[in-house]
Amino acid sequence: MTLIAPSILLLLFLIGPGIDSMLEGHWEPQGSSWCEPIPPSMALCHGLGYTSMRLPNLLGHDSPGEAVQQSASWLPLLARECHPHARIFLCSLFAPVCLDRFISPCRSLCESVRDSCAPIMSCYGYPWPRILQCDQFPKDHLMCISSITQGQNGTASGRKAMPQASCADCELEEASSAKELLELFCRSDFVVKVRLSRLNSSSSGLAKFTLGSRLEVLKHGPLLGGEIPGRLSLWLERDATCVGNLSKHHPNGGTFLLMGTVTGERLLVNRAFSWSKRQRILNNAARKWKRHRCRG
Repeated sequence: MTLIAPSILLLLFLIGPGIDSMLEGHWEPQGSSWCEPIPPSMALCHGLGYTSMRLPNLLGHDSPGEAVQQSASWLPLLARECHPHARIFLCSLFAPVCLDRFISPCRSLCESVRDSCAPIMSCYGYPWPRILQCDQFPKDHLMCISSITQGQNGTASGRKAMPQASCADCELEEASSAKELLELFCRSDFVVKVRLSRLNSSSSGLAKFTLGSRLEVLKHGPLLGGEIPGRLSLWLERDATCVGNLSKHHPNGGTFLLMGTVTGERLLVNRAFSWSKRQRILNNAARKWKRHRCRG
């Protein structure tokens, strides 16, 4: 029996007869356990649909304070939004839902989160922790929390491939000259003028943005021009830190010039500029792009 993410409310199910045979080999702490309210200071695991956790948790923490302290170190990774189910995976370990028995993540969920988030961790010199080795978790045919999603017909669909992480975070820049912008234009795989509009805040506290209707593809590089909007939407979804940097001084959105490279299915934005009528250098460069010839 496999529990389906992303809604953690699906953990609140009735345990049917014969369940013990399904839990053979289930990864679970030994000894007694008890339930505690999830502390308000445990930002990692608030708002998932349940309010109590079982201790000791699946990482061996036997007090709420220890779980809060250790879980806080994962918040920066969540802010990068490296995987849509990373929070559910981590909270199933730090703050397991208080049922009759522990419900651990499935091996597939661990592997999916690891494959997407470990590259970001390695950017900062942190390997995937040995305590989270995925082969210790039960396979998906057992009772566990899975990364499989339900299709419209109710059947399980395959895992969506996550884009590879980037170690570079874009920052909003000021152009020093039109010449500099033209050189960046030539070195970039793609260049777009895009309007970002704020939607709401995500569970991690980061603002969510959407592409405006006025998207101007100035250079599409190896992609077809029609592919750019979909790739930019994926960038908005995945590169939360980069988008957050752009919105520091534009909390409700704005118009930006974005430049970057194409890697597989991923657009990597590595240069960004705010675009307005007052940006004389940028507007001057824009008048030259159409007739500018890049060397090499």
